[in-house]
Parts: sequence; structure tokens; C-alpha cells
Amino acid sequence: MNSSGVQPVVELKGLTRSFEQGGVRIDVLRGIDLAIRPGEIVALLGPSGSGKSTLLQAVGLLEGGFGGEIVIAGQSAEKSDSHARTLLRREHLGFVYQFHHLLPDFDAVENVVLPQLVAGTAREAAEARARELLTALGLGHRLDHRPSQLSGGEQQRVAVARGLANRPALVLADEPTGNLDEATSDKVLGEFLALVRNEGSAALIATHNERLAQRMDRVVRLHEGHLE
Repeated sequence: MNSSGVQPVVELKGLTRSFEQGGVRIDVLRGIDLAIRPGEIVALLGPSGSGKSTLLQAVGLLEGGFGGEIVIAGQSAEKSDSHARTLLRREHLGFVYQFHHLLPDFDAVENVVLPQLVAGTAREAAEARARELLTALGLGHRLDHRPSQLSGGEQQRVAVARGLANRPALVLADEPTGNLDEATSDKVLGEFLALVRNEGSAALIATHNERLAQRMDRVVRLHEGHLE
């Protein structure tokens, strides 16, 4: 619990991560402390190779090997078994990647429906939610198009809708517009941020782009394994 009395969506306490490479120990994360409040959009800024993706993998409970503590919605991931960690991830987290990873044989609606079905949402409600999100992102006329029929910006909008489909408390985004041209990147990021705010979610968005980072509520910088 922070000083304002509001429980953070996620709290990192002394997070560390090291790798062995060619017999040499590389400390990627060196005691990271970070708390993100409900509804807060935080930019994680740093050059390529600084450890942004590693930090997001930690928060997303996507791999082990980390030291310190990760607390999501008041529950310590370290003190949870694998089933409980899976539930934490499913119930509280959403993901948007630089490369959208859409399923090529499914249309836009189906790509947004599938994670909802996995979470136990009834198909009719899942389809309504998918159409609502995609329409909010300007894709109301592209609902039945497969990824190969969509532009890069449109594909990334579908990925954004998928990341928000289960109403996550925290959205984790790794360079979400990094593979788009500048004009499309600006437009998609603006729509992404507006939708996240409208949904009331918090977000941790990794980027190396200072200009994009300044559009968010708070900027933290990852440098030599430390947050500044």
C-alpha cells in the first residue's frame, strides 16, 4: 500500500535479473523498485538492449529467474504456485507486443474473441466486446478481415484491442508502435492511450522514443540496470 492509501496495480521490490554469457555474468536488472497506481500510464524509456523487455517479462510473469519480489493486485507472485501465477496473469494483465502475433487464419473479431473465451467469457459477450473495442479503434469496417488483409497500423490496432479485451488492470506494451512509420505510430499510440484511459486500466509501455514517452503520465528510465 502506498502513502496515498491506494494499492498499486503492480509493485516491484528489489527486482534483479542476471544472465551468464560466455562465462561472464551480466546483471541486466539491479534492484528495481517500481509501483504503478490504478489508471496510471507509465513510459519505460531506454535504448535497445537496456533491459526493457526483460523487465516487462518479469512483470508479466512470463519467465522465472528473477530475484526480489513482484506483487500484482496485492498478491506476491513469488509466494504463488504456477497455477496461481497463471490466474494472476490472466485476470489482471494484458499484453501488446511490437510484432502483433495475430492468428493469420482468424479475422479481426475472432482474434479479439479468443483470449476472452480462454478466460471463460461467453462467446456472445466476447464478440460484443471485440466489436466495441475494434470500433473504438476505427476498425468497425474491417471486423471480418484477416491480418493479411489489414495494413500494419490496422493489425496493431487489433493487437491493442486483444490486449484490452479481458479488461486488465495493467496493460504491458513492448514497443507497441515500433514497427510502424512515424505518422502511423503517432496515430495508433494516441488511440491506444485514449482507449487505455477510457477503460481505466494502468499501463507500462516500453519505448526508446523520447517523444512518444512524453505523452504518458510518468516516465521512468532504465539505465545500466537501474531505474532513474
